[in-house]
Amino acid sequence: MKEVASLRYDVIFKKAFGDPEIFTAFIRDLLGIKLEIDTVEKDKAYDPPIGSVATKFDLYAEDYKNRVIVDMQHVRFSDHYHRFLHYHCAALLAQVVKSKNYCPELKVFTIVILTSGDKHKTDVSTIDFDPRNRKGEPLGEIDHQVIFICPKYLQDDTPKKYREWLEVIEDSLDEQIDESHYSIPEIQRLFKIIEKDQVTPEDRARMFDEYGVQEIKQGEFNKGKEVGFDEGFAEAEKQLMKTAQNLKTLGSLTEEQIASATGLSLDEVRAL
Repeated sequence: MKEVASLRYDVIFKKAFGDPEIFTAFIRDLLGIKLEIDTVEKDKAYDPPIGSVATKFDLYAEDYKNRVIVDMQHVRFSDHYHRFLHYHCAALLAQVVKSKNYCPELKVFTIVILTSGDKHKTDVSTIDFDPRNRKGEPLGEIDHQVIFICPKYLQDDTPKKYREWLEVIEDSLDEQIDESHYSIPEIQRLFKIIEKDQVTPEDRARMFDEYGVQEIKQGEFNKGKEVGFDEGFAEAEKQLMKTAQNLKTLGSLTEEQIASATGLSLDEVRAL
């Protein structure tokens, strides 16, 4: 058994899947697309923002040769289905700005990894933009997709081609992994990146910050069940604001990192 840092932590997830070799292998097995990229951008944002709300992509890669954009998100919000649909559309609009017509030059795929689960309890769900006829048959006009992945709800019939990836994400949550269970070479590479001996002091500090924020969220969620959702939610928001303010005062994280850790918007963090 190998001791590893859990992929539930944003800093560890980005460190692992921000590796181009691991990123491309995951997309290869999930989407059947062979990306040709040299780098994976972390915390990608458009400047100026697209639309009235700024968006930020945890991991982002463009492959101009194969005409594909893939962005990957690793977080759970109460509105994550709507939130990441908005992010996906922002990526589409960014392409249209550079196009001669309304057909974006690149296909856009948004992958959302929900390590803590989801109320629908399904392993993989997809927002597919391709129009369909009355019989439900796709017309093959639009390739863009938003894909939500919940490793917690792995099924017996989860496709083998990407099953190992879901298993390793879920398996890492208790910080111990049996390496012999996995055959994909890039997953073995992932183990080397997330093993505990490779966690830097800076990584560990951010893990502690994330853990503290999650404790607040869970505590206020439980409180919300006792005193009523609206009051509990308001108290949780208040505590998150307080935590963000404390993190700004400490000065150990950027405003973008604080926004990522707390789930607050960048504008909310900047206003503190």
